[in-house]
Amino acid sequence: MQWLVPTSQLTGLKGPAANVLVPDTTAHLPKSCGVHASTVPLKHIEVDLQALGHVATVTSTLQYVNEEERPLEAVFVFPMPSGAAVCQFSAKIADQEIVAEVQEKQEAREQYDDALSSGEQAFLMEESEESADVFKLSVGSLPPGQSAAVTFIYITELSVEADHSLRFCLPAVLNPRYTPAGTGGGIVSEITSSSTGIPYSLSFTAHVSSPNPITKVESKCPLEPLMFLNTDHTKAKVSLCAGHMFDRDVELYLYYQNPHQLTAIVEAGAPTAQPGSLMGDPVVMVGFYPEFPESVMSSVSSCGEFVFVMDRSGSMDCMMHDGPDAQERIKCARDTLLLLLKSLPMGCFFNIYGFGSHYESFFPKSVQYSQDTMEQAVKKVKVMQADMGGTEILRPLEHIYKQPCIPNHPRQLFIFTDGEVGNTRDVLHCVRSNADFHRCFSFGIGEGASSALITGLAENSSGHAQFITGTERMQAKVMQSLRYALQPAVIDITEEWSGVSFTRLSPPIKTLFHGQRALIYAQLKGEECQKPDAKGKISVRYRLGDQEVSDTVNFSLKPAENSGMAIHRLGARSLIRTLEKDEQDDGADKKALKARVVELSKQSGVSSSHTAFIAVHKGIGQAVKGPLMTRRIPTPMSLAYVMKSSRK
Repeated sequence: MQWLVPTSQLTGLKGPAANVLVPDTTAHLPKSCGVHASTVPLKHIEVDLQALGHVATVTSTLQYVNEEERPLEAVFVFPMPSGAAVCQFSAKIADQEIVAEVQEKQEAREQYDDALSSGEQAFLMEESEESADVFKLSVGSLPPGQSAAVTFIYITELSVEADHSLRFCLPAVLNPRYTPAGTGGGIVSEITSSSTGIPYSLSFTAHVSSPNPITKVESKCPLEPLMFLNTDHTKAKVSLCAGHMFDRDVELYLYYQNPHQLTAIVEAGAPTAQPGSLMGDPVVMVGFYPEFPESVMSSVSSCGEFVFVMDRSGSMDCMMHDGPDAQERIKCARDTLLLLLKSLPMGCFFNIYGFGSHYESFFPKSVQYSQDTMEQAVKKVKVMQADMGGTEILRPLEHIYKQPCIPNHPRQLFIFTDGEVGNTRDVLHCVRSNADFHRCFSFGIGEGASSALITGLAENSSGHAQFITGTERMQAKVMQSLRYALQPAVIDITEEWSGVSFTRLSPPIKTLFHGQRALIYAQLKGEECQKPDAKGKISVRYRLGDQEVSDTVNFSLKPAENSGMAIHRLGARSLIRTLEKDEQDDGADKKALKARVVELSKQSGVSSSHTAFIAVHKGIGQAVKGPLMTRRIPTPMSLAYVMKSSRK
C-alpha cells in the first residue's frame, strides 16, 4: 500500500511537513482504492514513434480491461516531455471510436462528471497547471468485463546532443514531487508511483526518416537490429526487444549525416480551416545551426561569476535508475560538479550552494577562482550528502538574485537537481523575472527528473539544459555546457525576412550557441504563398565579440507533403507557452491572456494548462448510485524510495 506521510518522517528529510506519496513494497496502489495489482485495469501500452528529421510524432495506445464485478473509474497520472504538443485524443470501445474535443478545463471536468453520474462512459485528459510535463487521464465509467483502448498523439522537437545526435525520450519514471508547505498540489500531488513492478507492459516501435542518411540509432534499452527501409538509408525502423518492462525511461539517440544543415519546411494550412487563421494559413519552421568563426571560438572568456546550486534533498540519495550499474544521484551530481569546478578559468569568480528544506553556501559571497579556493571547494564537494530535506529551490534562487553582480563578470548559474518540485511554475517565474542578470545551465540528474523544470530553467534565462541519466554521456554534456557558458555573448540579434508576409509564432531568439539549434515558427500570409514557384528568405544577424555574423536560409513556399499539421501544432504550442508565461507577469491581463490561450488551444487542438480533452460515449448507461470505484494506476519510480521509507 501507499501511505501519505509528512516528509519530516522520512529518513534524511527535514523541514515543513509537506506531503509526498511513499510506496510500501506490498502493493501498487493507495489503501483507499482497495485494489490488488492483479485488478489494475491498464494492461498494455503500445507506442509508435514517427521521427521526421528533428520532429517526432508519438502515438500511444493504452489498453484497459475491467476485470471486476462493478463499474470503475481508472485514473492515471503520467509524465510527458515538457515541450510536447498533445494534439489528438480518442477512445475505442468495441468497434466504436469516440474522438475527444478540446474544451475549457472546468467545463470539460463538469461534462465528465455529468456523464459519469448518468452512467455514460467518458474520457478526460488534462495537463497539470503546476507542471507542463505531467498529465492526468481519467477513464470512466468502465462496465464489468468491458475493454477500452485510449489513444493520444503528441508532437515534440528532438533535442540536439553534444555529439550531434538527436535525443528522444519516452518518459516512464514519474517520481513524487515535493510540495512546499502552503502551496497547492493539484495533479502533481496525485502521482501514484510503484517500485515493485508495474502490472502493464510496453511495446515500442520507431520509424525514422530524414532528408540526410541515418547512420545509427542507440539506446540504453535493448533494441532489435536497425532495419533500413530503402537503399539510401533515409528511412529506418527499430523496436524495443520483446519482453521489455516499462520500468525506466526509453531514450533513443538518432544519428544523421550532416545534422546541422540549415533547413526550412513550409506546411500547408488545413483545407477545412478558415483562411487567415493559424490553422488555415501555411506555417514555416526554420532551423538555424550557427557556426561561429574559429577566431571567435578560440578566444574563450576567462570572465564570469559561476554559481553552482546543488540539490541536496533526500531524494538525491536515490539511484539514477534501476539498472545494475546505477549510482546514487548525489554521487553523480558531485562528479558532475567536480568536473566543472576543475575546468573553470583562472581569475573568474565562483560560489557553491546546497539546498533542501533550507540552503547554505560554501562562501559568504563569490570568491576569485584560484588553486587555493578551488582545492577548498573540492574538499567540501567530496563530502556533500543528500541530507537537507525537501526540494525547496525557490528560496536559494531568490537569495542569489539579491546578491550584487560583479562588474565585468556575467553571472552564470549551474543547477543540479532531480527536479522533484511541485511549485514548478513559481520557480520558473522567478528565474524569468531575473533573466536580464544571469543565464542558467541546468542538469536533470537521474530518471524521473521534471523536464518542465529542467528545460524551463534554461529557456527562461537564455541558458542550456542537459539530462544526465547515466555516466556514459556525462562528461561530454558537462563540458558542452561549460563551453557555452564561456563563449562570448551574442548580442544585437535581428531577423530579416524577404519575399513573405508573416506573423511570428515563436518568441524572439535571445541566445545563440555554437552548434546549437534554434527553431523559428511563423504563420505565412498573403497571395504570394499561392504561387507555385514562390520563394522566401530569412537572415539572422548578430554581433559576436567584435564581429558581425549572418546566417541565411532560402526556402520554397511550396508546402511539404504529408506533414500531418505537425508544424502548425508545434507553432501553436510555442505561442500558447509564451502566453502562459505572460500570465505570470505582474500587471498582466490574466483574463484576456487565458481567453486567448483557450481560443488557440481549441482552434489548433493542442493542449494547454487551461484546457482539457473530453470524450463522451453517449446513451449507453443508467444513472450510477453512489460513487464509482476508483483505481489509481501506478507509474514506475526508483527502488530507492522504498528503501528510504523503510529506514528509521
